[in-house]
Amino acid sequence: MEDDKLKTNSVKSPIIVGLDPGLTVGIAILDLRGNLVHINSIKEASHAEVIMEIMDKGKAIVIGSDVHPPPRMVKKIATALNSRLYTPERIFPVALKNELVNTFLIEKRLDISLDAHERDALAAAIKTYRHYENKLRQAESRLTNSDISQREIDEIKGLVIKGTPITNAIKKIRKPKGAEKIIEKPHREKPKEVLEEFSQLKTRVKVQKRKIEHQKLLINRLKRQNRILKNKLRRQKRENLKLKKKIERLHYEYSKDILLNRELSSKIKLIKKLQEKYNKEKNLRENLEKNINSLLEMKEFEHKGEKLPVKIVKSFTKEGIKEACQQWKIKKDDLILLYNAKGGGSQTAKILTKIAPRAIITRENMSHQALGIFEDKEIPVISAKDISLEIREDFALVKAKDLEKEIGKWKKKIMEKRIKKEKQKLWKIIDEYRAKRRRTH
Repeated sequence: MEDDKLKTNSVKSPIIVGLDPGLTVGIAILDLRGNLVHINSIKEASHAEVIMEIMDKGKAIVIGSDVHPPPRMVKKIATALNSRLYTPERIFPVALKNELVNTFLIEKRLDISLDAHERDALAAAIKTYRHYENKLRQAESRLTNSDISQREIDEIKGLVIKGTPITNAIKKIRKPKGAEKIIEKPHREKPKEVLEEFSQLKTRVKVQKRKIEHQKLLINRLKRQNRILKNKLRRQKRENLKLKKKIERLHYEYSKDILLNRELSSKIKLIKKLQEKYNKEKNLRENLEKNINSLLEMKEFEHKGEKLPVKIVKSFTKEGIKEACQQWKIKKDDLILLYNAKGGGSQTAKILTKIAPRAIITRENMSHQALGIFEDKEIPVISAKDISLEIREDFALVKAKDLEKEIGKWKKKIMEKRIKKEKQKLWKIIDEYRAKRRRTH
């Protein structure tokens, strides 16, 4: 908010001041019509700075505080400015301060933001103005239709605030006609007014000197702080340079570690790959050795002739047959045991017929399509229930006599089935022939 410039020639306008003392001093100034003239907050302000701030805006008639009893600083400033001192009768709550200030800003249509110190100072100024408002309104009404100037009205109000009755204040300020010419002459000025003005100037000079001394001290302090900060900045730069070098070194070492880890990772992958290959080859070798031992054992039983080896096919599928052929080298006239006959049809049966085994032993019922293929190729299919099997780890054994007996039964059964089928076919032909003869006769 911009300050109102005082336009009087010799006498400053009377003002009401609200103060909030402390490390940060809040200053709020109202004119005698209750308008906000100036508001500010000053950090670490001396008494001289506060006095100069107030004197620049006008003549302080009354200094107001928002606390009771008034702080020492407020008393000193009021004494220095020869002003009346106003304090509230009891403690001024924060909520009431906020309500008072907000209402004032709305009434005056002011859109300004205040800190806590400015708010408290403005609350003190408003409270002080409200205390004297009735007297000021009375003085204003007495002078409404007079030819007195606004400056003189303000001076009369100032005297009223200081305790002068309104009538006496008017008489003291109003000048008779022609008085201005007399006052303008230097030799006719009242010595008391001259002395008072001289005293004020003298006080102002002292205040300015104190302000200059304070500014010098502040400048020296800022210079010292500047030197300290410069030294600190130099140390920070050196420390920053050290940290940059350290970061570069760590980055180099980290890069080396990354390369080393990559190389190690590559070698570990190669080792794992070789290990897997070795394990695979080892398992293959062990399986081959096992198969060889089983094949040798089978050969030994074949040589003796009492028991015959039976090569196992785990599943009656293309994959199962292929796997068994690779493992056991199944060939013509070998005996085959189907562990699981489910899923096998005519196509899988044809694969086994190409091998031409001596017989097929099955632990489960086989599909009619597969049985038909084996019967057509005259490959016996014997149920494991009808023959005694000795199951070894990788193959089975069957007694040669029992096998021959079951093969004979199967062949006999197939032969009877074929004879029966031939008879049925023959009888069918005879029946057709008889029927044809009957139709011709």
